[in-house]
Amino acid sequence: MQNVLARPQAAVIQPLGSLNAGNVTVFQHQLDTAVQSEQHSSLLVDMGKVESIDSAGLMALVSALSTAQRLNKRFSLCSVSHSVRIILELTQLDRVFEILDGRYALDEAVA
Repeated sequence: MQNVLARPQAAVIQPLGSLNAGNVTVFQHQLDTAVQSEQHSSLLVDMGKVESIDSAGLMALVSALSTAQRLNKRFSLCSVSHSVRIILELTQLDRVFEILDGRYALDEAVA
């Protein structure tokens, strides 16, 4: 289950557990809704409670990033765990995403 928090100008999505082919549809829908919302100029995905991610989870993030870029919106990840960071590095997606550290990044992302 994921939480979506609305902040002025930003949406924060906090996925929990594993992001995989079995549950990525709900996550993708939440990402799409947040990115396409006219209320938000940026989207922050708080990865602090994500234990693992597979190719389907990565594709959901890449798709949302692509949509955000097309709409001129900011898309960031924060609080990425060591295990998820390794996957991002192996796929070289750490070079594609803006990755912020820690919970303080929630306020930094809307600045």
